[in-house]
Amino acid sequence: MRADARKNYEQLLSAARAVVTEQGVDASLRDVARRAEVGLGTLYRHFPTREALLEALLRTSFDALTTRADILEASLPPAKALTTWLRETVGIAREYRGVLATMAAAIADPASPLHESCVTMRASGTRLLQAAQAAGTARADMDGADLFALVGALAWLGDQPAFAPRTDHLFTLIAGAILTGPTEKLRVVDAALARGIADAEAGRGVPVAEAFARIRAVLAEEGSGSCG
Repeated sequence: MRADARKNYEQLLSAARAVVTEQGVDASLRDVARRAEVGLGTLYRHFPTREALLEALLRTSFDALTTRADILEASLPPAKALTTWLRETVGIAREYRGVLATMAAAIADPASPLHESCVTMRASGTRLLQAAQAAGTARADMDGADLFALVGALAWLGDQPAFAPRTDHLFTLIAGAILTGPTEKLRVVDAALARGIADAEAGRGVPVAEAFARIRAVLAEEGSGSCG
């Protein structure tokens, strides 16, 4: 590619990133060309269709999520790897409003330029879910399609002015519904235990910490029984 053509290509991608972030995946291609300070014909020479432009724009993000899944799987417990990846994927979906419909269409269409990146990215999330299920820390009655649907639901909620301030809380609720098993069920109890230990160290009574420890032991036993 000639230097001037490369410059136009990079300008178009940069402009498309800004315009799609503002307007969503149905953004005006004329606005993209105008923002890039090139003619519409130049845009179409580089990107013959809207999907071709989105493919170039989104492929990097999708491939990064696939790579991220590998890193998380190797470095974190399965439940944490899953919820971290889920949060980051929702972030990408919110950045490019409407991208979930584009992804779903690309997954269903092997001829789509986005098909391979989308399928591989969704498969990486499914793998994290399956690892958490195998570890007993994610519910067994969901699959990768369900996870993908939840990404869409969370992204949509984050785009609604009435719900946007509660995005983190809503994410925690959804993540809590996905995660199961004694380890996850005891997360809140662990926090209470930590507070009890802090009280004990501050001289407010060792029995407080001991009481929290006994509660945790009982709940752990019940949790193990319910998962067996």
